[in-house]
Amino acid sequence: MELAFIDLIFSLLWQIGLFFLPLQTLKNVDMNHRREYEIAFVGLKPGVHVYEYKVDDKFFIPFGEQDFSNCDATVKLLLDKKSGFMQLKFDIDGSIQAGCDRCGNTLPLQLWDEFNIIVKMVDEPDTLNELEEDPDVYYISRNESHLQVANWIYEFVNLSIPLQKTCAPEEIGGPKCNKEVLEKLRKMEEEATKDSTPTVWKGVEKFKDLE
Repeated sequence: MELAFIDLIFSLLWQIGLFFLPLQTLKNVDMNHRREYEIAFVGLKPGVHVYEYKVDDKFFIPFGEQDFSNCDATVKLLLDKKSGFMQLKFDIDGSIQAGCDRCGNTLPLQLWDEFNIIVKMVDEPDTLNELEEDPDVYYISRNESHLQVANWIYEFVNLSIPLQKTCAPEEIGGPKCNKEVLEKLRKMEEEATKDSTPTVWKGVEKFKDLE
């Protein structure tokens, strides 16, 4: 039933033109993607286990189009297995290329951040996930044997992108910048400054000598 539903979704997306790869290729990408980022934790001994994932543009294909490219990231995952729960620590390091917020030129940006997740094994994970307010706590079934980490990697790589996609102040106007756009912005700022005089004071000067 689940496979039939997936086939239906892929077929609909293909028909409306959201995908440009062959349908079977997309299915294979999705299945391989899932297996690569699954951790069979049942057979793991208690303690810390280390995993490392290389993340490039291919990783993001199942998630759709992104507003960045040329991703070259390393995700180091420390999984600390304990009785009834696991502690996960994600270390993100690498780089991407994205459009500059100031001039629109492609800009290399550094990725670096750390994220922690606690995974608890319970009887009713769906209910508890809906009620849980802490985004760093996630519930899975006691009968679960594999942990899928692809969604967390996707989320954490995106959260590692700087909020302001601009070069450093001392680099503005350098070889990475679109000088034509910067010049237009400069003129717009000058005009905005000229127009910023409070209109309530306009025309008052002619009355200053009146007694």
